[in-house]
Amino acid sequence: MSDPERAVTMEKLTSLAKRRGFVFQSSEIYGGQSGAWDYGPLGIELKNRVQRFWWKEMTQLHDDIVGLDAAILMHPRVWEASGHVANFTDPLVDCKKCKTRFRADQIPEENLAQKKCPDCGGELTDTRKFNLMFKTNIGPVDDGSGLIYLRPETAQGIYVNYKNIVQSNRMKIPFGIAQVGKAFRNEIVTKNFIFRTCEFEQMEMQYFVKPGDDEKFFDYWRQQRWAYFEKLGVRMDRLRWHRHGPDELAHYAKDAYDIEYEFPMGWKELEGVHNRTDFDLKRHQEFSGKDMQYIDQENGNERFVPYIIETSAGLTRQVLMLLSDAYEEEKVADKGNEDDWRTVMKFHPLVAPVTVAVLPLMKKDGLAELAQEIRQGLKEDYATDYDQAGAIGRRYRRQDEAGTPYCVTIDYDTKENGTVTVRDRDSMEQERVHKDELGAYLRNKIKAYRRK
Repeated sequence: MSDPERAVTMEKLTSLAKRRGFVFQSSEIYGGQSGAWDYGPLGIELKNRVQRFWWKEMTQLHDDIVGLDAAILMHPRVWEASGHVANFTDPLVDCKKCKTRFRADQIPEENLAQKKCPDCGGELTDTRKFNLMFKTNIGPVDDGSGLIYLRPETAQGIYVNYKNIVQSNRMKIPFGIAQVGKAFRNEIVTKNFIFRTCEFEQMEMQYFVKPGDDEKFFDYWRQQRWAYFEKLGVRMDRLRWHRHGPDELAHYAKDAYDIEYEFPMGWKELEGVHNRTDFDLKRHQEFSGKDMQYIDQENGNERFVPYIIETSAGLTRQVLMLLSDAYEEEKVADKGNEDDWRTVMKFHPLVAPVTVAVLPLMKKDGLAELAQEIRQGLKEDYATDYDQAGAIGRRYRRQDEAGTPYCVTIDYDTKENGTVTVRDRDSMEQERVHKDELGAYLRNKIKAYRRK
């Protein structure tokens, strides 16, 4: 966008999200809860559509991937085996003067060396390790014997159920297990709206392969995940790959790439593709005493512990990505020589919170009743909205901010000949369509959609 003042910012997104009902600050009437956000009527619809889009991509379109919904509360030994109890820490420092808390690895090295606060210049504390897992207690007595954790990731629930799924669903390697679920991290610093929060949702798929085939499938899943964002209608010039260097690789990883997106605050991780080797299953085998080997009955009952290729994405982070990517401010011609600006959210129709809005030109003369009748005919197949308040141009603007791809206006010609006006969100062009052909017309428009 040529005009920098019209570019998307986190402040603009936060304001629009509250104004239009995408995202609200949690417990706002009490001053808000840091690191927690509530998803409003449009936000939950957007989030659910992204989740279904991902789920279809992973399970419906891949015959060798099945789903799982593991419990949030797991045996505490799971997190000992995974390394989270010992290693899931961030370096923490505090400013003694302004009391601001920092992750030590995210402040300038000279400040850390001089123990100088980057905000106020005050003295910093020594660096100390801070475990990110939330602890709670299960059972009637809080004496430490019922210690349990809120899971910091969803992947471990897949690993401990891997043998159950092999046996119950007769899965043959290579195969995958997909899961969407809540995770919790006691983040030192939560900022940038919903980018980093204490409570979030992950969309993860763990793909089990024979050792030696891992590099082939690692490349395959990198290609698949890149193609997913093309289907999602994201501007691909805002995406890039980042390969983890030796100092960045997690202790379990053989290789790792992140897909990064250019958010308003810069390039940040959106999703990871990791070659986790056989680390996780061997650790659970060691700590549980249970055999985690796969038996290949088609190859002489060969036994081996599978390697795992992981694709790990944050659902709520993808919502922020779509909000950022969809946001545009456009100059549109108005009456006379005046210019007008509109804010428009250019979501792909498959994930837009509302697919089609039905708008009667007037509330009188039976137009409102006819509009409601037409909406009823669309509700079975599309997410619909109805708006009869105010001038039609103002209603179009409200739908633009909500990201509604198509508006159907019912006017006096509708009563005469059965045709309605369909307005396209992106181009703002209008076309007359017979109401009986409206469903098929919208299906074809959505199927052929390409962002301009």
